[in-house]
Amino acid sequence: MTADTRIWHVAVPSPLYQEFDYLPPQGVAPDTAVAAGMRVRVPFGRGTRVGIVTATATASRVAEHRLKRAHALIDARPIFSADVLRLLLWAADYYHYPRGEALLGALPAPLRRGEDADARAERRWRLSAAGRAAATGTLRRAPRQEALMQRLAAATEGLSAQELGAVPGAREALRALRAKGWIESHEPAAEESAPPSPAVAAIETGPALNDSQRAAAAAIEAAFGRFQPFLLDGVTGGGKTEVYFHAIETALRAGRQALLLVPEIGLTPQMVERVRRRFAAPLAVLHSGLSDGERLAAWRAAADGRAPIVIGTRSAVFVPLARPGVVIVDEEHDASYKQQDGFRYHARDLAVVRAQYLEVPVVLGSATPALESLHNCRQDRYRHLILGTRAGAAAPPEIRLVSLRDHKAERGLSPLLARAIERHLASDHQVLLFLNRRGYAPTLLCHDCGWIAACTRCDAHLIYHRARHLLRCHHCDAERPVPAGCPSCGSPDLRPLGQGTERAEETLAERFPEAEIVRIDRDSTRRKGSLDALFERVREGRRQILLGTQMLTKGHHLPHVTLVGILDADQGLFGADFRAGERMGQLIVQVAGRAGRADKPGEVLIQTQHPDHPQLAALLRHDYRAFAHGLLDERRHAGLPPYGCLALLRAESVHPRAAADFLAALRAALAQGAPAGVEILGPAPPPMERRAGRHRAQLLFHSERRAPLHRALAAAVQRLQTLPKAGQVRWSLDVDPIDEY
Repeated sequence: MTADTRIWHVAVPSPLYQEFDYLPPQGVAPDTAVAAGMRVRVPFGRGTRVGIVTATATASRVAEHRLKRAHALIDARPIFSADVLRLLLWAADYYHYPRGEALLGALPAPLRRGEDADARAERRWRLSAAGRAAATGTLRRAPRQEALMQRLAAATEGLSAQELGAVPGAREALRALRAKGWIESHEPAAEESAPPSPAVAAIETGPALNDSQRAAAAAIEAAFGRFQPFLLDGVTGGGKTEVYFHAIETALRAGRQALLLVPEIGLTPQMVERVRRRFAAPLAVLHSGLSDGERLAAWRAAADGRAPIVIGTRSAVFVPLARPGVVIVDEEHDASYKQQDGFRYHARDLAVVRAQYLEVPVVLGSATPALESLHNCRQDRYRHLILGTRAGAAAPPEIRLVSLRDHKAERGLSPLLARAIERHLASDHQVLLFLNRRGYAPTLLCHDCGWIAACTRCDAHLIYHRARHLLRCHHCDAERPVPAGCPSCGSPDLRPLGQGTERAEETLAERFPEAEIVRIDRDSTRRKGSLDALFERVREGRRQILLGTQMLTKGHHLPHVTLVGILDADQGLFGADFRAGERMGQLIVQVAGRAGRADKPGEVLIQTQHPDHPQLAALLRHDYRAFAHGLLDERRHAGLPPYGCLALLRAESVHPRAAADFLAALRAALAQGAPAGVEILGPAPPPMERRAGRHRAQLLFHSERRAPLHRALAAAVQRLQTLPKAGQVRWSLDVDPIDEY
């Protein structure tokens, strides 16, 4: 910065789509080194906020006498690496979101408040002299303590609380070992906190790769040092994780870091456990379930290079890396990578952009790739790597449809599926049953007058939860007790209709009393650590029936499961959203892929009222790609993504007509001078017009090309802030939406 550079452009967290100019703080020399990415404390409105310097200049569009002075420069160096700052600014512009909100939202909460960004020595746990003297296997009756002892024995520098927090049951095991005097805590000296040497050894050798795995791993390794997107398209059980590990090992040997994204918190401990068993390398784990302190510690470890492997959910795409080597996105098709409120970014897409900025390879892995990713392979933007066979001796499961027209279901179970469950349990195997509907029943009905329990704040039925004896809305979380009689006619004859996981669990317990029923859904995993505890039971058990929703199926390796039953495959066949067919196919393939993943043959039974549906036929042939390419052809004819570009402008208000009127006024304002090639549809109600007490409407922007679409969106955002009723309506813009809700 030159001596005459006096103006700081600062992005301040606010809903305003602009940056603000400030003079340097009083007493700060004009030649003080100030760079983009530094935090600064500035006056804003009637208070003070932490902002990010995005640029410096010699002049401002605001008269100098009207400019305020910043209070203080917080950082001595940029808090964002150059690639992360560039990514965030690009993403804020692409998704038409305020830059200040995007930048500050990407930081851990303490840094958003202005706390020191420099890492401090972090207390770590290690084996004491008594612990080192204890014989291996002493704690066989306490497997969690034994596993923790082995982990600490392999960690010469000890493990931090954040690293231990990712280990299932670590807190209780840590307390017990501390009481025995077998572990101790210490604060490493400054030299011990420095980044480790580039060479990181592997703890154990993975299984031998088959031909397709070797070819995929070699292609990724050959791309190190340059940007190259790969779609790793492998059947369930095809060994994608081993290819990821080969890429991670290649990065570590070169002294580089690997960033591994997973779609949900529920998958994080499983992946962390597998990585820890494989690599003797410190990890940084980032997800929303961490405390502010844990998240900051992981962020610092990634930023200064102390953690060669970084694992996290979607927000980890913004974590700084000291020595980036490879970016991996597991289950890249998963909708959880799309942020659905606030800054509505898609982490998979931003991972590709970031890899391009870093000039490193990016690997997108899935057994059911998103149609957008397959389209990018068709266009030669991504290199398509296919794992067409299961790893090891595992064979694809046999998939059959069970027509509920011919085999009448009793309380959700057809006789054919019930007999199959008996057969597999008798062989001491596990059975997985999938039902994507939690609660006891989706409807509570009065048998006398037809009254249905409905949410007073949403256009939706209340879900009956029998275990807690309440009615709950799964959209706004409103709850109320189950009435003793019908509120309309007073009749006590209230009947639950339909089936959720609670009711299915009750049915299974009555039908198969000799089997342990393990229900895994959001209701059964509310407490912290409960999901890990349930999966630990699953890994240790036999003669179990695993019953659950989507969270049971995503990426979990369940080697003892030999039968998978899909209780209701028809939910996604006739959805209003144009992505419903794609989601249905992905879900069925992912669920079916849990069967027969080890040396035991697998069987999949899919209950449906529509056995002749054409989309089910391709899935029966284990041919997801044929299924997906058929959907792509349909999308091309309709001009829908990825052959067209969409954006949804949503508005909501407590007043019934306010949102629709607001959007109608915007559409009228945009009619003059709208970019050619952009179609604006609406305003129209979304599939659920009233939600959480607010009435909603939306405008759909459609274009064959992105450039005119973004010009139209920029004009819309500018006009929105000046419309007369802007203060009565809450609005949001969703670029590349993944659903219409």
